[in-house]
Amino acid sequence: NSNRAAVSHLRRRLYGRLYPVLLVKTDGTTRLRYGEPKRILTLPLDSSALPEAERKARLRRQFPTKPKTVAEETFEGIDLDAYKKFWKK
Repeated sequence: NSNRAAVSHLRRRLYGRLYPVLLVKTDGTTRLRYGEPKRILTLPLDSSALPEAERKARLRRQFPTKPKTVAEETFEGIDLDAYKKFWKK
């Protein structure tokens, strides 16, 4: 009863405070009460229900390819005498 809380502390790990949160489902949105204050929750998408093309497109976005390495410039074909006027002596 309510007198127990006044005499000693409650021995609970989780308390009854729940926060209103917007849950986004694949078919629409629903409000629910959640233990942490968050604005929006999204459920993970079931990739087995997706068409093959959309599933592959999602995987490509999730795991992008590595960028290609750019070849470094070399100074072998440069005539250094043409830039001699810019050097300080």
